[in-house]
Amino acid sequence: MQLYHSPTTPFGRKVMVLILELGLANQVEVIDVMGTPLSPGSLPVDHNPLGKIPALVCDDGRVLYDSRVICRYLNDLDGAALYPPAPKLWETLTLEATADGMLDAGILVLYEGRLRPADKQFPDWIEAQWLKIARGLDVIESDWTEHLNGPLDMAQIAVGCLLGWLDFRLDARNWRAGHPKLAAWQAEFAKRPAMRATIPRAV
Repeated sequence: MQLYHSPTTPFGRKVMVLILELGLANQVEVIDVMGTPLSPGSLPVDHNPLGKIPALVCDDGRVLYDSRVICRYLNDLDGAALYPPAPKLWETLTLEATADGMLDAGILVLYEGRLRPADKQFPDWIEAQWLKIARGLDVIESDWTEHLNGPLDMAQIAVGCLLGWLDFRLDARNWRAGHPKLAAWQAEFAKRPAMRATIPRAV
């Protein structure tokens, strides 16, 4: 299998953490790519019409994209339990979707500052996107601590990658303020070998 990936993408990091946690590294060739919506560069537009990463080319030639689809596929391929049976499954999927939605908002914040000329940036839009993240942090802090401290699942990986990306790209926002339980959980979760091996780096 071939995985189109970038060392800075939090969505690709989710997939890489899963691969390492499940011991699948020898089954996946990682192809580093880079680009933006304005300049696709080496992004896999031939494999994913959206031009987004990660994208996985399977051994049978099919192409899967969106990190949640890829993670479900690899989990099922390995017969693993990072997506537990229902009814716990619905909690896992909901928390994973929450983390991914917060990342979507964060990337819009990042792109607004990086891709738009200064005179065309919209501060109210930036703050509206950050508010989505802030609300998500509050909800995870108040409602999801028990889940985060349970058996490893894909939701935990998604939240860990989200928080690592906030440190990497939006550290000035100081997500830890007002979220002591989440900060304590992240400090421990970040010690996992798969998380340490996939820390995002600037390219």
